[in-house]
Amino acid sequence: MLTDTHTHLYSEAFSEDRDLVVQKALDEGIQRFFIPAIDSGYTEAMYELEKDYPNNIFLMMGLHPTSVKENYKEELKHVEEQFEKRSFYAVGEIGIDLYWDKNTLEIQKKAFKEQIQLAKKHQLPIIIHCRDAFDEVFEVLETEKGNDLFGIFHCFTGTKEQAQQAIFYNMKLGIGGVITFKNGKIDQFLNEISIEHIVLETDSPYLSPVPFRGKRNESSYLSLVCKKIAEVYGISESEVARITTKNSIDVFGI
Repeated sequence: MLTDTHTHLYSEAFSEDRDLVVQKALDEGIQRFFIPAIDSGYTEAMYELEKDYPNNIFLMMGLHPTSVKENYKEELKHVEEQFEKRSFYAVGEIGIDLYWDKNTLEIQKKAFKEQIQLAKKHQLPIIIHCRDAFDEVFEVLETEKGNDLFGIFHCFTGTKEQAQQAIFYNMKLGIGGVITFKNGKIDQFLNEISIEHIVLETDSPYLSPVPFRGKRNESSYLSLVCKKIAEVYGISESEVARITTKNSIDVFGI
């Protein structure tokens, strides 16, 4: 059994064949799909997805850093209101993204910090989005470090030193399609990091692994990530599946 710890299956990219995409993944042995939030515009679509696949879909709630705009306080209120209505498996995806907009850094940091505190309140993991912002993310994590801070550093693409720093803050490393890229670099040091710190993800519909790079990503392609991880660590794919699924259980509690 494989676990996709990060997939946007509610995305418009799957509007015409969502059921087929899910079935393909199930046929590949991917049984668990953890679904990160973006903003209030996608909440209902997430709930619909959960209703269609109650045994396989596990929802998170949070405000994505690229959706942190002038109205971010309203969006954070929406997140808190959802937690008042029901439970979730993580607060995410949250963090800092300086690739698209550097002008919102200060409010991104505020939103990130507030949502970390929300996760602590509910004793939940956080799922971190970090793009061009390792220093800024680590700066916030340093102020919140402790046994009640834990989660996944989603789509980890940093250096060995940054990987070790993320692990220091009780984060697993979310490894996806980038591990298959020739210029991805993380395959050059990943086997120096214990596989106990690794979880698998697709981030579908984004970041497809080779040979589908540049095309729509799907959860079924997680098997290609698993295969590459097995090569990097020199172990069987079934062992990668077993360990990384256990790691995901350690994070999400289910």
